[in-house]
Amino acid sequence: MNMISPEAVANSKRAWLKILSRYKKPDRRRSAVELAIPFATLWALSSAAYAYGHWWGLVLILPAAGFLVRIFMIQHDCGHGSFFANRYADDWIGRVLGVLTLTPYDCWRRAHATHHASAGNLDERGTGDIKTLTVAEYRQLSWRGRLAYRLYRHPLVMFGLGPIWIFIFEQRLPLGMMRGGLTPWVSSMSTNLAIAVIAALLIWFVGPGAFLVVHLPIVILAGSAGIWLFYVQHQFEETEWTKDSEWEFQHAALHGSSYYDLPPVLNWITGNIGVHHVHHLSAKVPCYRLPEVLRDYPELREIGRVTLLDSLRCVKLALWDESRSKLVSFREARMAV
Repeated sequence: MNMISPEAVANSKRAWLKILSRYKKPDRRRSAVELAIPFATLWALSSAAYAYGHWWGLVLILPAAGFLVRIFMIQHDCGHGSFFANRYADDWIGRVLGVLTLTPYDCWRRAHATHHASAGNLDERGTGDIKTLTVAEYRQLSWRGRLAYRLYRHPLVMFGLGPIWIFIFEQRLPLGMMRGGLTPWVSSMSTNLAIAVIAALLIWFVGPGAFLVVHLPIVILAGSAGIWLFYVQHQFEETEWTKDSEWEFQHAALHGSSYYDLPPVLNWITGNIGVHHVHHLSAKVPCYRLPEVLRDYPELREIGRVTLLDSLRCVKLALWDESRSKLVSFREARMAV
């Protein structure tokens, strides 16, 4: 076990990059197995639902949604070029998986790269992140603006209606990238075409009723889980945000991203993405190697740790209070006036 303290290297980005470089190399056989498992499981669940009646599909919605989350996490690693460490393979696997997750791969990869380059930077908000206003910005809004922001941050919208809007509607166009060249349009339209073909085949095979009752809830539940994970990874009580002049990559990664300490089964389903501070330190570490980093550097377990119970309390956080350097609830912001 290594005993190099993260704080001892906190001022040296190169130190962490050197430490984490040994974990970057993927095991391609392991990657292939990790890719095959969710597909095999989803095929088995679909076969069971077909063999025993489509209504059995209702029982299988939750586990199927879990494996769809797993597929998205593999797509996520492909976007970082870390799953097979072969750009061609990662990109094309990511594009195929993007059809299943309803997420145009090249568009998402571009937005997500911006997120990694600016997470925790108050002056670079707006791309690939959850909209977060400062207390001062919120107070400057009209009553309509405040109402709109409150609705946006409400859990039923954020984790209920939000995923439906994002995955079923918003991602059908390269919003925010309309003038970003041909690639975003090709990514969106080719993904849409493939989704339409697969949806048509499923409707022809199982009927429109079974498709709507079984498949759509799987997509929506998986989308809700994905938004929840992304929320907890950066919207937690101990998170840190700074102005651009003070922003530093390594500090933002360690202290602006959480360690979502989940049970082993949930860790596997979510591709260990809960080890988010390490992921932000080096996005080239494959998801299945992130636990190795925690094992070798246990001090990282105490930085930004959020338990399942802690994560439920994160829902109330809505505004960044610059005077106190912390996320606060609407009530806390009102009481501070």
